[in-house]
Amino acid sequence: MSASRPVPGHALPGHALTRLARDWLAEDTPGFDPAGVCVGSGELEARLLCKTPHTVLAGGPFFTAVFTEVGCSVEWIYQEGDQIGPGAVTLVAVVRGPGRGLLLGERPALNCLARASGIATRCCGLRAAARATGWQGEVAGTRKTTPGFRLVEKYAMLVGGVSTHRMDLSGMVMIKDNHVWASGSITEAVAAARSVCGFSSRVEVECRSVEEGREAAAAGADIVMLDNFHPQELQAAARTLKVQFPGLLIEASGGVTPENLAGFCGPHVDVISLGCITQGCPVADFSLKVHKPQSR
Repeated sequence: MSASRPVPGHALPGHALTRLARDWLAEDTPGFDPAGVCVGSGELEARLLCKTPHTVLAGGPFFTAVFTEVGCSVEWIYQEGDQIGPGAVTLVAVVRGPGRGLLLGERPALNCLARASGIATRCCGLRAAARATGWQGEVAGTRKTTPGFRLVEKYAMLVGGVSTHRMDLSGMVMIKDNHVWASGSITEAVAAARSVCGFSSRVEVECRSVEEGREAAAAGADIVMLDNFHPQELQAAARTLKVQFPGLLIEASGGVTPENLAGFCGPHVDVISLGCITQGCPVADFSLKVHKPQSR
């Protein structure tokens, strides 16, 4: 990772890492760990191996937090954001500590690292594909995250070089079709939301037509999401709205995939969001192998 680039891990509060690590360990070992008797508390060394070439490493702070909780230390060979490989099997880190601690932390730590690295790898690829078109907007994630695992998944997006979009319902106002139908109109929905969020939050409105986009912008929305538009229709609609509302941000969403992303990139589109960043994203293959001590 470039020294000049901000380090995403610095945004992670220590107490959040500790809480998540403890929750994951408690879920995996709610009572006795009978297998722990087999290894005891003697000091062991385990090697973290990546078996998916060209993986972008992400999730290290969570991995380390899990092993810290069980009395182990982690020495990283690769750093967050590095691309691992190209070998079929690559040594990524070494974990040292009491044997039963190593095996207690193994599965929760690996699960987190595999998921986070898979997301970061996909994000890196999506960003590269968008930049290859000459487009300078933002590729973004969505709120389609795994319950209880959102912090990890959003963090992995940052490591992969894309925008997290809003972290939760409190982070930004997004008025969707159900909000509009329940409130009566886009104008009424924007006014009601603005009365609560004030100047400190942006308001975004999901729109299915240029007409809805105009109404949203006129009502004071900061961002219009053009949802489920065909790429060619999207570009025309975005241009029309930008001509009338130059300061308006345009987001494209719905039906965007890694295969068709390039078609959504255009000079009047500012953000493209994809649910596939977290939904159906392949995981990276990591394993932790205890180094067998040399017999004397």
